[in-house]
Amino acid sequence: MTDTTTAPLRGISPRTGEPVGDPVPVSTARDVDAAARAAARAFPVWSALPAADRAAALDAAADALDAAREELVAVADAETALGEVRLTGEVGRTSGQLRLFAEVLRDGGHVQAVLTPADPATGRPDVRRMRQAIGPVAVFSASNFLFAFSVAGGDTASALAAGCPVVVKAHEGHPATSVAVARVVAGALRDAGAPDGVLGLVAGFEAGAALVRHPAVKAVGFTGSQSGGRALFDLAAARPEPIPFYGELGSVNPVVVLPDAAARRTAEIADGYARSLTLGTGQFCTNPGLLFVPEDGPLADAVAAAVGATATGAMLTAGMRDGYRARVAALDEAAGLVPLASGGANDDSFAVTPRVWRCSLASFADRLDALAEECFGPAGLVVTYPDPDALAEVLAALPGSLTGSVHATAGDTAAAARVAAVLRHRVGRLVHNGWPTGVAVCWAMHHGGPWPSTTTPLHTSVGATAIDRWLVPVAYQDWPDELLPPELQDANPLGIPRRVG
Repeated sequence: MTDTTTAPLRGISPRTGEPVGDPVPVSTARDVDAAARAAARAFPVWSALPAADRAAALDAAADALDAAREELVAVADAETALGEVRLTGEVGRTSGQLRLFAEVLRDGGHVQAVLTPADPATGRPDVRRMRQAIGPVAVFSASNFLFAFSVAGGDTASALAAGCPVVVKAHEGHPATSVAVARVVAGALRDAGAPDGVLGLVAGFEAGAALVRHPAVKAVGFTGSQSGGRALFDLAAARPEPIPFYGELGSVNPVVVLPDAAARRTAEIADGYARSLTLGTGQFCTNPGLLFVPEDGPLADAVAAAVGATATGAMLTAGMRDGYRARVAALDEAAGLVPLASGGANDDSFAVTPRVWRCSLASFADRLDALAEECFGPAGLVVTYPDPDALAEVLAALPGSLTGSVHATAGDTAAAARVAAVLRHRVGRLVHNGWPTGVAVCWAMHHGGPWPSTTTPLHTSVGATAIDRWLVPVAYQDWPDELLPPELQDANPLGIPRRVG
């Protein structure tokens, strides 16, 4: 990345196709270096703050977001056309994530403190282990969640909680929103006693690669496309000092409807599928891209009617709109696929039409690699199967997904158990009689899955354990009690959960 003059970033209204918001300067190599170095300077100060102080700072950031909600929603809606209701709820989700990680810090279990006393009989030393912050973290904003997966989203909140300063790479689709959120959150953190550099922001395509390469950055969080994520993952691995790259990429999120449920809940399932497919114009990583239904019965026709009655709005960017249209055109020409339904769309500049195709299980299996590919937008494939037992081999061959869903009644119990036994190895979250869109922010949530849904299936980007990505273990052997971190001292002054033995 060189210091060249580049036109500032501007948001483009999906409603009109015209520029909106204030121009945001593209970050130069010097800007990226300055932000990364500032994060490195902040690291020893921020990570050394007591967990209670970091928790208070996160609560302050959450309060500041809520206080600025009206202003932030207005900027975000101009850049994305997602609407006041959706965006207001997302600000609340984002402040809620910050407060969740404040709770995590106050609980203290995230450090996983373990004390193994010395045993003179065997010569074993006194060993005490805990986890500590890995260092400055780079976070890439998502396109589809301007708040919850962007500047102040789950990656940032969990990294800050861990004790890691964060440098965020703003998404080109909503630069003004990114600047506004960074201003609010960085100001609140500073007022709460955080050091300068604990939250930085860079912008521009080349800034992302420069950030991953920077030696001060010790880990990366990414939400975006499979191609973009893989390129950055390879970049992180090719550094002189390779670093962890936690990417959430693409997901087809299979949904299996078993025969008794299909017969008894036909209208309910069809309507639920249509709503989930078109929610947010299909721009969710948990969009139900594959729906498996019995080949006999009314469900496929009911799905066609339900999707045909939908109407969606605009996609977030012209590039996403064009990518969706290209994928739809390719599916229209794909052998073995029969168009099942088309919905409607409004008159927005970036508007697209919901589409669903139908094919047999055998046809799908013959072209699985080509058909089991995410289409980002309100498009889905309905695969009809002859018998639940025929599903196992195909489900086992699916690419990794964030979710897998099963619709079943009591009469489907045996089949549901068999399907779940296969899906649990291909997905990170199993949903029963529900839809994958919507990810609860809670202690138990796992939002991850096998490749290509993520680069590291061990971890989650949503929920309390998202903090695990930014923590590394350190063991202390035979250290005097007064020189140990409080988490490992005999008296346990912080009162955190610990294992002794």
